[in-house]
Amino acid sequence: MATSKLMRAIRVSEFGAPSVLKLCSDMPVPSPGQKEVLIRVHACGLNPVDTYIRSGSFPRKPSLPYTPGLDVSGVVESVGEGVHLLQAGDRVFTTSTVTGGYAEYTVASEDTVHKLPDSLDYKQGAAIGVPYFTAYRALVHKAHAKAGETVLIHGASGGVGIAACQIARAFGLKVLGTAGTSNGMKLVLNNGAHLAFNHREKDYLEKIKDATNGQGVNVIIEMLSNVNLSNDLQLLDFGGRVLIVGSRGPIEITPRDTMMKETSIIGVAMYNATERERSECAAALFAGMEAGWLKPVVGPHYPLEKVAQAHEDIINNSGASGKMVLII
Repeated sequence: MATSKLMRAIRVSEFGAPSVLKLCSDMPVPSPGQKEVLIRVHACGLNPVDTYIRSGSFPRKPSLPYTPGLDVSGVVESVGEGVHLLQAGDRVFTTSTVTGGYAEYTVASEDTVHKLPDSLDYKQGAAIGVPYFTAYRALVHKAHAKAGETVLIHGASGGVGIAACQIARAFGLKVLGTAGTSNGMKLVLNNGAHLAFNHREKDYLEKIKDATNGQGVNVIIEMLSNVNLSNDLQLLDFGGRVLIVGSRGPIEITPRDTMMKETSIIGVAMYNATERERSECAAALFAGMEAGWLKPVVGPHYPLEKVAQAHEDIINNSGASGKMVLII
């Protein structure tokens, strides 16, 4: 049963352009059910997947109307029955929500809510969920990346990219990152990459090959596979793996390119993780927060009423620099 309190939230009543994101100021504050938590939201991560869902082009569609937003950070307001590990007043972040994160309050299932260490602020808290869990899933669960291997992170200056750089460096890989601006390249180097390359330069692929002494790389984390996948296959060493984290359309590849070196193309979707994989990931990331290497980089941030602009910017930016967040 909903409480009588009202809140501001973004509602989407039809799939389409960013203009379908409407600010509604009289939404009832939801109540947490069994094993659910009500969170007072301070910040919410903006992810490319939010824009695909909003446009209607994502395979998993929410029923309309809905409130977007998966990874929030804030304070537990109240807990439902059966919740034992969290209590009102806890600082938390989420990897998903039940009622949507672009709102002043959200309900989330207890197993997607994690305590936020005091060393990180709420903006950083909103930059952990989707990026770090996705990067860990790609590197560890899907690529089975090992210390000593070389990883190339394409689009390393965005939320998932920076997460992947930090995790890969901490786990003993040689880390190469690409970005589209000189600031982006600096950011990548400051967050764990040994080398950075500008993917707008014509010969950047040659430079990457040279950096591996012509060997190629073992693992590629790919955010924009509709542009890069064919080139990625040329960059892999024997037994190399390309992990598809993002794509915005089709691409033509030559399957023979995978045969010579017995390479693999592997899709990654965070929502497929099992409960055991999620808890392993959470434990690894907590160790990173304690050790200090997990430090989310917050990029542009927007108030709730500027959310349509944020959705424009996340797709049409000239080069990512950190994780985009909504401040609520």
